[in-house]
Amino acid sequence: MTDLSTERLASALGTRRHEFYAEITSTNDRAQVLLNENAPNGTVIIADSQTRGRGRLGRVWLSPAGSSLMLSYLLRPPVTSIGHVGMIGALAVAETLDAMGIKEVGIKWPNDVQIGKRKVCGVLPEVVWQGDQLIGVILGIGINVRVDFTTSALAETAISLSNVIPQVDRLDLLLQLLHKLDIWSAAAGSTDVFAAWHSRLNMLNAPVNVVSITANTQEMLSGVAQEVTPEGALMIRTPDGGVHRVIAGDIALG
Repeated sequence: MTDLSTERLASALGTRRHEFYAEITSTNDRAQVLLNENAPNGTVIIADSQTRGRGRLGRVWLSPAGSSLMLSYLLRPPVTSIGHVGMIGALAVAETLDAMGIKEVGIKWPNDVQIGKRKVCGVLPEVVWQGDQLIGVILGIGINVRVDFTTSALAETAISLSNVIPQVDRLDLLLQLLHKLDIWSAAAGSTDVFAAWHSRLNMLNAPVNVVSITANTQEMLSGVAQEVTPEGALMIRTPDGGVHRVIAGDIALG
């Protein structure tokens, strides 16, 4: 598809700092370079195809040309609110899909956006430090637009926008998403971010299996997703009555 091009993006984005690549290894890698070069908040790097894109927990995210909207958005939030950046990404995507008339949009902890409990978007925040100084945060976002999952292992767990609406212009999708990202990034650190993200979580009070991942260990927990903290940690109540705090991990409905 030719719905993304250098010419269309330049015309639509105006003075916003942006870069577009027909193919790149990873927009987040390029975003890190731009952060170190002091690119402004709201700078966006867009790719039609990624060859070594990254998902959560070090997974590879392969994206053929024309299939997805892939971008990295630059922020420089206060250190105290960097935990909100993933929430901001998921919120902005969810509200964008709402505005397109899509139903059953929810967020699975921590920041996967789903349609009818099937993943349509992944969000990867990466914090960039120089020593103990925060340089900024890169918000990587990948939305399935025209990916065909029917014959893949993800047929029951993933979905594309093309499955629920007849046509998607990725430039229009990008413009709506950037508008939401600008609004929510300006609110980073406020209680509004957590409240809005929390209201969209679709796995609270449900039985779940979670692989809790720390720097040195992985632990499997089964229980009920009881609550999330304002910092974004997931609280799991196990059958023995214990409550476990999960900062990073994989979650699946039990």
